[in-house]
Amino acid sequence: MDTIKNAANSVSETVQGGASQASKEGNKHIAKDGNNDMSTRATAAKDMVGDKLDQKKHETNSNIAQQKADL
Repeated sequence: MDTIKNAANSVSETVQGGASQASKEGNKHIAKDGNNDMSTRATAAKDMVGDKLDQKKHETNSNIAQQKADL
């Protein structure tokens, strides 16, 4: 039963990591777009950093859950 739970957690974390990566890329394009005002670009850059941290957290949690499922 724990193996199934850990496998499901791994999939869930992988999906959440993908969503964070997509958000990060969107914010990166906003931050780089010279047509946006400076406050919009700065906010997007800040959000991009937060998304990158979330992405790494989810990737790490996914790897941990996968290792537990493999045991």
